[in-house]
Amino acid sequence: MDYTGKHKENFMSKLYIPVLAGTNREQRKSIYAARLVAEVGATFDDVETELIDPKDYYFPGDGNDPEGKDPRYTAVTERAEGFFVVFPEYNHSFPATLKRMLDSELQNYVHKPVAFGGVSKSQWGGVRGIESLVSSVREMGLVATFTDMQFPKVQELFDDEGKLLNEDYREYVKGAWIELIWMTKVMKYGRENVESKHHAAK
Repeated sequence: MDYTGKHKENFMSKLYIPVLAGTNREQRKSIYAARLVAEVGATFDDVETELIDPKDYYFPGDGNDPEGKDPRYTAVTERAEGFFVVFPEYNHSFPATLKRMLDSELQNYVHKPVAFGGVSKSQWGGVRGIESLVSSVREMGLVATFTDMQFPKVQELFDDEGKLLNEDYREYVKGAWIELIWMTKVMKYGRENVESKHHAAK
């Protein structure tokens, strides 16, 4: 494939991939993992990222009706080329806060990739929460990567100030980013160059 002209620009330009924190709970430890994911993402030259904290947004009501949206989050999802969602497992599932935030949009997710970071106090690192979320994001039009990130026993991975206690996890997170970046580039090319009933090629 010839990556010259517009094609080369599509593959070489910076990708905006925000990290979505999955809960607004006051005692949340998962925010430490989300900050780490954003920090590692910022080390990639071809990525622009930021942490999206649901505490900073307001979603009245349910669904994606205009009155239930936060225009600031709409702008984030419209601009984003992909997403990295970091959330704690609650009762074998994911937090209602995350579901409400995701549900507020739909069209802006279609044919964009999403990676997951599961967090738990147990040894499994939120894998059941990730499994639960996959079916929801699929219905929204997002495409899940297969390289998940788990943060088991989060209380032992970070101190009370959020400092990482096991530096190996930076490399683990990096691996998840590498897969997400690859999918983001490929799917951006597809959205911009291959016709779909969901979007027109540019």
